Formats: sequence, C-alpha cells, structure tokens
Amino acid sequence: MNHNIEIIKADSRSARKLFASFGNTLYKDSAFYVPDLEQDILDTFSPEANGAYEFCESQLFLAMRDGDVVGRVAGIINHRANETWHTQNVRFSYLDFIDDSAVADALLQAVEQWGRDKGMTACQGPMGFTDFDKEGMLVEGFDEMGSMTSYYNAPYYPQHMERMGYVKEADWVHIRVRIPEETPERFIRVSEMVEKRFGLRTVPLTGHMLFKEGYGKKIFDLLNEAYSPLFGFSKLSDRQIEEITSKYFKLIDMTFVALVVDSDDNVVGIGVTMGSLSHALRKSGGKLLPLGWWHLLRSLRLKMEDTVEMILIAVAPRLQGRGVNALFFRDLIPKYNKAGFTWAETAPQLETNHKELNQWDVLNPTFPKRRRCYSKRI
Repeated sequence: MNHNIEIIKADSRSARKLFASFGNTLYKDSAFYVPDLEQDILDTFSPEANGAYEFCESQLFLAMRDGDVVGRVAGIINHRANETWHTQNVRFSYLDFIDDSAVADALLQAVEQWGRDKGMTACQGPMGFTDFDKEGMLVEGFDEMGSMTSYYNAPYYPQHMERMGYVKEADWVHIRVRIPEETPERFIRVSEMVEKRFGLRTVPLTGHMLFKEGYGKKIFDLLNEAYSPLFGFSKLSDRQIEEITSKYFKLIDMTFVALVVDSDDNVVGIGVTMGSLSHALRKSGGKLLPLGWWHLLRSLRLKMEDTVEMILIAVAPRLQGRGVNALFFRDLIPKYNKAGFTWAETAPQLETNHKELNQWDVLNPTFPKRRRCYSKRI
C-alpha cells in the first residue's frame, strides 16, 4: 500500500539536513511560501540548542521514494503539557509532503506508532514543542503571503488530514488591519483612563533593560502567566527564556515593542511587533549563506516592507479586559506611521480568545488566514 514509500528516522546529520531543507524545496516555486531558515530548524531539534528538551522528546521522520525525499514530519511529546492538561498526546510538527495519499499515510502512521510505543493515546498537530513554535495547519488563506512566524501549506494538506480521520481540535485566525493615519480617539481616551485608574505607564524597552536588568525574564514570566489558560500551553523554563531572549530579541527593533509597567515597575503588559521579513526570507531561500544574511539585515535596518507583524501581546490576568491594550495602540500607531508601515497582521490567535479578538473591532479587522490543530485517537 505504500507504493515504494520508505520511512526512515532522520537521526544522522545528513538526514537532518534533508529534513530541514525539504519544505523549502517543496515550495520553491510557490508565490506565497516564506522559507524557514534551515539552521533554525536544526537548532529546534537539537537538545543542545533547545531547552524544551528538558521536558520534551522528539523523533524526525523522512518519507523516501526511489532515493528522493517526498515528505517529512516530526513527532514531539511535550510531557509538561500532557501533565498540565491531563492528556497523553503525541504531537506532529513540520509536516510536509507531496500530494500523495500513500506518503501522507506513511508519515502520520510513523508518528502515531512512535507515540503508541511511548504510551500516548492521541495524535495532534501541527503543534511544536511549545506555544511559541509554529503551530496550526493552514485551512483558509492559501493565496495570502506567509510569514516567518507561521506555517504555509498547500490546500491538499487538510484534505488528506480529514481523509485519514483527523478532526478539528482548535482553530486560530490571523487578524489584519490597515494602520490608521491618526490614533483613534477611543484608544487615547481609554489609555488615559487606564493610566489614572491603575497607575500604569508605557516605557521604552532598551537592550540594557532586556539583557542587563532582567527584563527578559520579567517579560516571559508575564507570558507564562497570561498564556497559561490557552490551548496546549506549557510554561517556558528559565533556560528557554534565556535562549529566546538572547536569540530573537536581538533581531527586534525595540522601537516597536510596547512595554507597560505599574507603579511598582512590575511588567503588566507587553506587545512585541516587528517589520515583516517575508520578502527578505524569500530572497534568502532559507539559507543565511552566502547572501541570505544580507537580505535579512537590509530588511531589518531599512524596513523595506509595508507590513508590521504583531508577534505577541500579553496582559497580566488581573488587568485583562480593563483597556490595557489601548496603551499598546496609542504607543505603536504613531511609530508605525513614522516608519511607513501600512498594514499590521497578528500571529495566529485562538478563535475562542474573545478578549484578544474583540480589541481589534475599532480598526475594522479582516481575517485573511485560518489554521487548524487536528487530532485523532490512536
């Protein structure tokens, strides 16, 4: 039934490189796919580089036919998430395959069997090690430009998932808004009220604060607290916080980070945004060498794209629904206009997170993409 499909474990260095590059190869002619940096994928699945291995385990698989790679998938078990949510889930991640039912079947069956061997009773995905990894299969918006923070996949993927008996477990949506030329009066009014009522203020985040004064830890402690009720979330460890802060915050222009503190200087709100790198990543082809680094650096410095990506927004639970988000908008909208951005698009937002979704109403949002976590009893 496998039509000469061979599933191999991608344990060797050469096999891992094939795993990391396959998505970029499969979608090299796509007008909407944004390449992954292949070294980032290798680091993601390296226990030396990824602190998630303190509480996770993984197995990479390649589907081969006549010596060629025709699909890939990673199996992940997040033991901390399973303990938190009282589940026994194996996750699949980085699932990519040619439009062939035998290939899709063989890949998912490999993850399911690996999960069963580990005592798991359900398979879900696409999900990463943690909520800060890419997650969710695209089910709407196939003709929209992808981004560095989320998967792109062809329309045949969800068709195969449903054929194999996988069902919807959760959906995320992306929100896109046109950046207004002036900050809406509502945001100004609400932000002034919030400042007076709760003693809050926005402060500029600096590299010194982040790396020398411990604000990286403060920010991710807030994220751990704010995101804890969300689907599939597991708290980041101190090692992961240090890794993410040192690796990714160095790329971010702090101008576009909105930090909110209370009267005691506790971090109670954070909005991390940055100019899109989609076109720069497409030019890089997923490789930093020989010239990929130049395209990324040029885009970061010159802000060559018209879209800002809103990577994450979090508010302390005690202040959620109290208008704190207005402080983010009041702070960031003038900066976006000064930098020449026209559009803002969020990372995936759970469709059930109404507090998050409702804050965008005043900006007439659209929802260009929808992505899904599938699950199946195994």
